[in-house]
Amino acid sequence: MAQLWGGRFTKETDQIVYQFNASIDFDKRLYREDIEGSIAHVRMMARQGILTEKERDDIVQGLTGIREDIESGKLEATKEYEDIHSFVEANLIQRIGDTGKKLHTGRSRNDQVALDMRLYIRRELGEVDRLLNHLLHTLLNMMEEHIDTYMPGFTHLQKAQPITLALHIGAYFEMFKRDRLRLADIYERMNYCPLGAGALAGTTYPLDREYSARLLGFAGPTANSMDSVSDRDYVIEFLSALSMIMMHLSRFSEEVIIWNTNEYQFVELDDAYSTGSSIMPQKKNPDIAELVRGKTGRVYGALMSMLTTMKGLPLAYNKDMQEDKEVTFDAIDTAKGCISLFDGMAATMKFRKDVMEKSARNGFTNATDAADYLVNHGVPFRDAHGIVGRLVLRCMEKNCSIEEMGLDELKAISPVFEEDIYDVVSLKTCVEKRLTKGGPGQAMMEQEIADSRQYLDNSRIIGES
Repeated sequence: MAQLWGGRFTKETDQIVYQFNASIDFDKRLYREDIEGSIAHVRMMARQGILTEKERDDIVQGLTGIREDIESGKLEATKEYEDIHSFVEANLIQRIGDTGKKLHTGRSRNDQVALDMRLYIRRELGEVDRLLNHLLHTLLNMMEEHIDTYMPGFTHLQKAQPITLALHIGAYFEMFKRDRLRLADIYERMNYCPLGAGALAGTTYPLDREYSARLLGFAGPTANSMDSVSDRDYVIEFLSALSMIMMHLSRFSEEVIIWNTNEYQFVELDDAYSTGSSIMPQKKNPDIAELVRGKTGRVYGALMSMLTTMKGLPLAYNKDMQEDKEVTFDAIDTAKGCISLFDGMAATMKFRKDVMEKSARNGFTNATDAADYLVNHGVPFRDAHGIVGRLVLRCMEKNCSIEEMGLDELKAISPVFEEDIYDVVSLKTCVEKRLTKGGPGQAMMEQEIADSRQYLDNSRIIGES
């Protein structure tokens, strides 16, 4: 058993206890961050005269070699080691001798793991942001393509008013745009370096924490040594942001699933993003959308797990915090996979424009416009609302749309109706005259698309200069 703390103990840890305590099976993915942090630490110590330049160079060379061997597959972190820190240090000592034993000078595993996790989360913030940026480009292309694709807008899953597919997709563009803003906000708040906080109370060595922070690309060192090793707010915030992303993906997936049904037939999914049935040959199932919807609960679970783990912990570090890794790693992997797959599915979907337009025509989505017509001819809105309600009821009895009603029939319900009502209730007019900012009218939608394009052109991926 490769341990960093054996001196205080007079007998071996029970094997079951050791395995229960060990984290190497999951924290081995932090090897890059652990080595990066160690290299910065020894460079700082050499600058401060705690290590010689020769010792610094030997340690850096040894650490670099370990990283290269891990990435080439020549070296593997096995259960022989308690965690990634002991694995790296033990291999370093094996390679360069006693000089490797100086690696841990001036730091604790507490500030070391806090650093590793911050570096990892910081990198993953950038990776998730990159995936969202690509998804936003996909959505914007869809908006541009479908600026004149008419469809019913819904409330309560009931047809409400005519809109365009561009407007509908644009709503999700705004959601994922907010998700990126949340990620950037988390990055700014968590980008401070805990290295040098020690176990909880700093160290007597003359460390230069500002220099360590600069070497690692942080905005500066963390302010309080106890908070430095016990803070996992940034993990919880990231899990919260991932949960929001998954919620948005799940809402969109739900609509894709509905639109893909035989009852709607709004969309046809590409074969590459669908599956069939083992018994029913006619089936083409939206499995990717369903899995994204299902995996949302998995990410929510990670957030609740971390909130529950942290809710009763006294200062400073407690072993409970080791539980931050598995759920966080899984949530990140899940969310990244879902964003990428949903992006591919969305980019290859084919929309049935004719079916969507027919659905809008047959759902009385222009009823509000008919009421507005009466209002514009002097009828009080409350009276106009009742008149159009009776008109819709009559259309339902005749199984026809408003525009299919004869003018005499319309006048029988209200003498205010004239020939121009047919133009007013046409889908094109209903959509095009909605020219308030954010509406589906072509001029407004073109402006929304231009603004969205400018946003993407000017935005940077988190962590990139």
